[in-house]
Amino acid sequence: MYKLESFMAELEKHNPAQPEFIQATREVLESIIDMVNENPVYEKNRILERITEPDRTFMFRVEWEDDLGNIQVNRGYRVQFNNALGPYKGGLRFHASVTLGGLKFLGFEQTLKNSLTTLPMGGAKGGSDFNPRGKSDSEIQRFCRSFMTELQKYIGPNTDVPAGDIGVGAREIGFLYGQYKRIRDENTGVLTGKGLSFGGSLIRPEATGYGAMYFAHQMLLANNDTFAGKTISVSGFGNVAWGAVMKATELGAKVVTISGPDGYIYDEEGVGTPEKWAYMSYLRASNNDEVEPYAKKFGAKFVSGRKPWEVPVDMAFPCAIQNELSLEDAKALVANGVKYVVETSNMGCSADAATYLINEKIPFGPGKAVNAGGVAVSGLEMSQNAMHLSWNAEEVDVKLHAIMVNIHTSCVREGTQEDGYINYPKGANIAGFKKVADAMVQMGY
Repeated sequence: MYKLESFMAELEKHNPAQPEFIQATREVLESIIDMVNENPVYEKNRILERITEPDRTFMFRVEWEDDLGNIQVNRGYRVQFNNALGPYKGGLRFHASVTLGGLKFLGFEQTLKNSLTTLPMGGAKGGSDFNPRGKSDSEIQRFCRSFMTELQKYIGPNTDVPAGDIGVGAREIGFLYGQYKRIRDENTGVLTGKGLSFGGSLIRPEATGYGAMYFAHQMLLANNDTFAGKTISVSGFGNVAWGAVMKATELGAKVVTISGPDGYIYDEEGVGTPEKWAYMSYLRASNNDEVEPYAKKFGAKFVSGRKPWEVPVDMAFPCAIQNELSLEDAKALVANGVKYVVETSNMGCSADAATYLINEKIPFGPGKAVNAGGVAVSGLEMSQNAMHLSWNAEEVDVKLHAIMVNIHTSCVREGTQEDGYINYPKGANIAGFKKVADAMVQMGY
């Protein structure tokens, strides 16, 4: 029988100085440990030991030349975490904060997230400590070419299919795919998030935000509630926040915040017009990570150096980065009457914040379920590439909606407590784990 604390102590011993990975595995194991101990086949096959250890990890040097002719050196990574369900699948992140431990956390989460979609995809994550901010298009292109020259050795359409993430948008995916083709002389679905002109899928840029709102809609229905008239706080202003803002507005809510490292804006009228959405896209595409220009352009209030969780709202959607919503933030939201917290970024809430919200019986959607729409449409892009066809936007959107409804159903099935409260994190963890673990047992891994 597994003992949580002794297992975690051993895991931390073997993964020193990797707090995000330890946090992610603890959060999952706390919710599945009883279920695992009730199924001796999992212990017999050492599933916990195997599912918390990546299949393989690649780390490589990335050399590139800046516009002044100076050689720069960054570090590249690819963590292929688990392929029990299909080819490795997960994003590439270009950000100064990228570390091996952070990518292991994301790869572990990705494994369970991809399992929830029911699509045949394993889990992986990768990236570099390269910071695109302030770099010219030429510098970013040279970096991407150098990065892909190393990465292409380890990926393929039936092996590992990376996608975009923070710092890796359509421009970077294009540069990366161009270098892959240049070296391998192949037209394959080896990357997702591609441009529509060379194999991309409609709705992919919006998919994570759209999917989050489809999941949130199911949460509302489960509580006999609707989006109509709801005020919403959103963090970030990138692809995820952009898609979330648009879909929330379409569903009848009013988004009043977006944010960046410099602070947040409060838009009392709502971030609810095509002009405002287009400006969010402009900011994202300009290598800018500040939101104050939005406030100046549209006459909104800008609050420097603070997070949007102090604003009284009905629903909160962390859409930026891990651990962005702290225990203090969660308490402020509850004190201000928040009714739902929907974690749209990966592990957007700190562990104590998530525990507090659950103890307060606030419906809380975990990132691995809520933001699965992005990888779901990436999976649909893989299918379109494999069949050499393209679905229209409506067809993709219908499939995305169905996937998010099914994920919510799985969470409810595995996470409903005796008092009727739906513990969404527990439900998502159990549902995601079972599929991966059963596959590993059945294949005799």
